[in-house]
Amino acid sequence: MTHRVVIVDDHAMFRSGVRAEVGRLVDVVGEAEDVATAVEAVVTLAPDVVLLDVHMPGGGGIEVIRQVATRLPETRFLALSVSDAAEDVIGVIRAGARGYVTKNITGAELVDAIGRVAAGDAVFSPRLAGFVLDAFAGTIEVAQVDEDLDRLTEREREVMRLIARGYAYKEVAKELFISVKTVETHVSSVLRKLQLSSRHELTRWAHERRLI
Repeated sequence: MTHRVVIVDDHAMFRSGVRAEVGRLVDVVGEAEDVATAVEAVVTLAPDVVLLDVHMPGGGGIEVIRQVATRLPETRFLALSVSDAAEDVIGVIRAGARGYVTKNITGAELVDAIGRVAAGDAVFSPRLAGFVLDAFAGTIEVAQVDEDLDRLTEREREVMRLIARGYAYKEVAKELFISVKTVETHVSSVLRKLQLSSRHELTRWAHERRLI
């Protein structure tokens, strides 16, 4: 049986790449680029599996799941994201996704993950499975992490994560297609909201919460 798949990601080139990698072995019945088009595509096409980016315009992958999961109980959601941060993994699984893999996965591995999720299994990249186990074991203070991050906008979270990984302002600007001035503004806002005083403190804060 060939599984019917919808690819949801806000980058057209990435969607094309995924289609090229898996299109011979699964039936890619549709694509979407944001929450609104994703909800429309999933409800209209009722695929077996939705490959779902976590961070997108309009509320992200979690919002897509919230809007369609109860209407289509047979459709499974597999998060496919560049992010391997604990709060992203835990958040989307709590919303109802059956798995979470990162974008460095191979085409063959992705096809296998789609098949396993369609069959009802839970699928995670090895490192990410630890986050989920830790969260359920109580070793990650999920509520506190969520509360801290709720103060930040989606863009501020992206900037925070890159800065904490050691990116220079210029590199962050290039990665997110924004100006260096805008990066500086976001960093100042992040430090203020989290009550931190320096980039060094921000990096330590993110590491302690396993956000990078």
